[in-house]
Amino acid sequence: MRRNQVAVVGAAETTELGVIPNASQLQLHADAALNAIADAGLKLSDIDGFATAVETPQQVCHYLGIKPTWVDGTSVGGCSFMLHVRHAAAAIEAGLCKTVLITHAESGKSMIGKQPRFTAADSLNGQFEAPYGVYGPPSMFPIPVLRFMKTYGITHEQLAAVAVVQREWAAKNPRAMMKDPITVADVLNSRMIAYPFRLLQCCLVTDGGGALILTSADRAKDFPRKPVYIMGTGESVETPMVSQMETFNSSRAFKTAGPLAFKEAGIAHKDVDHLMIYDAFAHLPLFGLGDLGFMPHEETGRFIADGNTRPGGKLPLNTNGGGLSYMHSGMYGMYALQESVRQMRGIAPAQVPNAKISVCHGVGGMFAASGTIVFTNER
Repeated sequence: MRRNQVAVVGAAETTELGVIPNASQLQLHADAALNAIADAGLKLSDIDGFATAVETPQQVCHYLGIKPTWVDGTSVGGCSFMLHVRHAAAAIEAGLCKTVLITHAESGKSMIGKQPRFTAADSLNGQFEAPYGVYGPPSMFPIPVLRFMKTYGITHEQLAAVAVVQREWAAKNPRAMMKDPITVADVLNSRMIAYPFRLLQCCLVTDGGGALILTSADRAKDFPRKPVYIMGTGESVETPMVSQMETFNSSRAFKTAGPLAFKEAGIAHKDVDHLMIYDAFAHLPLFGLGDLGFMPHEETGRFIADGNTRPGGKLPLNTNGGGLSYMHSGMYGMYALQESVRQMRGIAPAQVPNAKISVCHGVGGMFAASGTIVFTNER
């Protein structure tokens, strides 16, 4: 994909975030979609491309009453929406569609109309992982994380500092679920979930959603909002079981998607003004900083603990508060994308001064998938 040829012209989250017991998951999709369409100054009839995950494209399109000529139902976990952005940009450049709507919504807390997720007994995970108690993030991440900590000298205090710093960002965000300040001691004294993770190192469980609208950069100049251009994109997937065995040394999917996006964007790490790294658990920003090549893994814990990613730091990271303090409905990638777009528009609650390049990096499927998008507000 050529850089800066496709732009985000609409971006919005659901009207409410948090606990929304009066709306089904499908209704949350519609709410986010209509908000993004209004943000772009469009009508439903203007949409000719559509992408979503978990819910099927036909289900959401039928509910909204749109008839796109290009659809994408890629569903590889929380980074699915980074992949949707990449696919939509390619489709627009190829002339397959002109205006793409990407939606995400989950009733993760209230469970109203939520699509069931299960591990089939005859799947690889069902046969070789689940019978031994490896089922879901809290039981899949701890052992690789402990190996990661031992290999690179990451301390429990440094892991706790991730949550502390992100709470500082959340305190600046009126829509964040958790805004009260916390300390490293608070994190380490919170309830144990699965060693080494304590409650304040685990993502929130909420309801909500978000949507993006993409079109060509040439068309974008005529939209009411300042365009946010897509400089570079990357994606990768791998076998979940192999990924879990290698997680202590980080994920090959991480290491593939990030460099692809940086190369396509033509940027170096020193050019990045703002960074979003998917943080379902506190260790993910550490993995992301290392795998994206910002620094060696053994330096990541100290880098965050020393304040380099907090407000006023040299590399602002997860400036909405992240999945640990902002919100996390189950698949967080859309919310990270929303914050990158807000930063590039200059309208984020905790705005990074003079930010021109934002890197948004996601993971999905228990480290089995990854997607990276590089945004800019300059063409």
